[in-house]
Amino acid sequence: MAGLLLINPHAGNASPSPEEVAGEAHARGIDARLLAEGERAADVARAATADVLGIAGGDGSLAPVAQVALERNLPFVCVPFGTRNHFARDLGLRVDDPVGALAAFEGVERRIDVGRADSRLFLNNVSLGLYARLVHRRERHRRRREAFARLRAWVIVVTHREPLGITIDGRPTETRLVLVANNAYDTNLPTIGRRDRLDEGLLHLYAAGVEPGERVAERFVVDAKVGRLEAAIDGEPDVLATPVEFRIEPRVLRVLVPMRERG
Repeated sequence: MAGLLLINPHAGNASPSPEEVAGEAHARGIDARLLAEGERAADVARAATADVLGIAGGDGSLAPVAQVALERNLPFVCVPFGTRNHFARDLGLRVDDPVGALAAFEGVERRIDVGRADSRLFLNNVSLGLYARLVHRRERHRRRREAFARLRAWVIVVTHREPLGITIDGRPTETRLVLVANNAYDTNLPTIGRRDRLDEGLLHLYAAGVEPGERVAERFVVDAKVGRLEAAIDGEPDVLATPVEFRIEPRVLRVLVPMRERG
């Protein structure tokens, strides 16, 4: 099969370099392309004549290419090349070995769930409230190239104590943080933040400081009087018009993993 690997050269991984990953991919017969400044991975993926679509990047780079893979009914490959690589970790990949992950282009197929925030696809989660505000502030400071952007963003967040003013499925919910997750996250130490499954077929909604703190369903609707909410979708800043419908699409994404990762 003809594989295409798009590489985000601005992802958080420092070693190996984007050029080294591209070279390793070419040696395996994979068409590897470094994304240029301002180039959209989804546009490149849609225009490509490939049988497998892959992306080397962090969590925020994955969903646009996964969306195209869904549209074209093609297998999807994740090559961990970011700072945290939560999706790759939960998929069972070695997050410190992007070159090893290239073996997925000749690997085995798994079917996994994807989440939707209205039409927007997410692989990990959507955060509303405190964490989303942090992501938005940090991105604004980064664009302005201001020093200590992360620290300034945290200061703004921790001093903002107002609840979101939202309803969840029509019920008022006074909370400062909501996380809608594609499958269940472990909330216990030392594995907090990990998912054991990616094919459960359920969303898990976590709300801080309210009861119940966790809700499980195939669909949630979150509304807000202000008509919009700052969000972090797989760690990337966005603004969602409300009401926003969250839903799960069970086992629709064809993901390839290396033979050794099969479980």
